[in-house]
Amino acid sequence: MNHYFEGRYYKHQKDGQTLCLIAGKADGGPFIQVITNTHVWQYDSLAGCQIGAQGIRLDLPQIKGAVRYGPYTPLKGDIMGPFQFLPMQCRHEVVSMGHTLEGGFLIDGRMLDLSGGRGYIEGDRGRSFPSAYLWLHCNDFSQPLSVMASVADIPFVGFHFMGCICAIHYKGQEIRLATYRGVHIRHAGRDGLALAQGRYRLRVDIKAHAALPLKAPRNGQMVDTIHESNCASARFRLWESGVLLFDLTSRNTSFECTL
Repeated sequence: MNHYFEGRYYKHQKDGQTLCLIAGKADGGPFIQVITNTHVWQYDSLAGCQIGAQGIRLDLPQIKGAVRYGPYTPLKGDIMGPFQFLPMQCRHEVVSMGHTLEGGFLIDGRMLDLSGGRGYIEGDRGRSFPSAYLWLHCNDFSQPLSVMASVADIPFVGFHFMGCICAIHYKGQEIRLATYRGVHIRHAGRDGLALAQGRYRLRVDIKAHAALPLKAPRNGQMVDTIHESNCASARFRLWESGVLLFDLTSRNTSFECTL
């Protein structure tokens, strides 16, 4: 299919160190991008990259090693909800909100031990990333919590609207906030996010952070540039019926924003 891309995002994190692998294909062919807290590597081939449900193995010029995955934590249903059946510029999926890691990678001669760390997997497919969006994910907390959220300008049958998807896994409970469930986007920008839906209120405050450049799709070609941080400091708060469920901070939030 022309003007089409698809890719998956594999996040590995332990003790403040992160390695994210983005593997996929676009009009120009297959690609791999690897981003850590401080560096980005880009490859125009899937050679040297083995990916399976049980983990990944890398044999790239600067990065070698393998990591095994523990049991996934999937969502109860497609994060796109009923929008999965409609023609969309970009479709998002969440494969695992969190899983254990075993193994590590040798990166430019230095070992990154990820055993005992946490992983996360998501994916995108379509033609282009939204022209303006916010995306964040974090599962590095002092309590069992994983939060994924995105707000984006969505073109749809001749008009645009701001859409939102958000999944929260907290102590075994899944909470879903989304446009198709009536969420109100009270704020979305480089300093964070505020959502309200029914009895739930979510607020994420993002502090200033350094971001690294990654390639992104436009009309099926990896010709755009976005910037992602894997070590943004953030404060996450969730209220249910006015009662504070959690107030947790992390210095290892993954964050992108073009709003």
